[in-house]
Amino acid sequence: MSEVLQKNEEVWNPKTEIGIKVKKGDIKDIDEIIYSGKKIMEAGIVDALMPNLEFDIIAIGQSKGKFGGGKRSIWRQTQKKTKEGNKPKFSSLIVVGNRDGYIGVGIGKAKDTMPARKKALRNSRLNIMKIKRGCGSWECSCKEPHSIPFKVIGKCGSAVVELIPAPKGTGLCIERELKKIVDLAGIKDIYSKCEGHSKLNKINACVKALKKLTSMKVRPEFIEKAGILDGRKKE
Repeated sequence: MSEVLQKNEEVWNPKTEIGIKVKKGDIKDIDEIIYSGKKIMEAGIVDALMPNLEFDIIAIGQSKGKFGGGKRSIWRQTQKKTKEGNKPKFSSLIVVGNRDGYIGVGIGKAKDTMPARKKALRNSRLNIMKIKRGCGSWECSCKEPHSIPFKVIGKCGSAVVELIPAPKGTGLCIERELKKIVDLAGIKDIYSKCEGHSKLNKINACVKALKKLTSMKVRPEFIEKAGILDGRKKE
């Protein structure tokens, strides 16, 4: 289950040029930063411009079990052998989104679980991006942004994730952990094909596929036909 991102009680003192403009009120929309191509360096920028963000933790680890049958875990543990002994390290992966076309995925690593979670939450906000939604299924053609406008494929290592438009009422027909990503992005119906065994590679492949929704050029007549919505709904 996703949770609402709690606001930081500490006073945010911006250090970057974009952060200062956001604090003063010169920048009031996250789109101004995304379209400018500038990198977001402070999580406080996203907190100020998108106060309704939710987050979910993706299970990228596996607890110990007999014959490798351990349950999925939200912590991925690795260890380094040294003369002093084994030094464990934990990784956490978090996705943030507003269920209206904006998502961000980030990973955090630390010697303990909670610092790793905190880093992942920060990095996910720094990687915020917007995606296009629409109705690209030939079975539906309702011109509502409940799915994706066209098929996209993302690759990472040996993992391949193919996202396919689906008609209304289909639901999220996708791998369980990837479902958390498309759900927070605001996609309600989708088909998918997944190849590969590495969980991290599958997640990276899914993110690359979602990025293609925005990077691919679309003809104006198809925008109206597929009901493409670029980011959140304009009121």
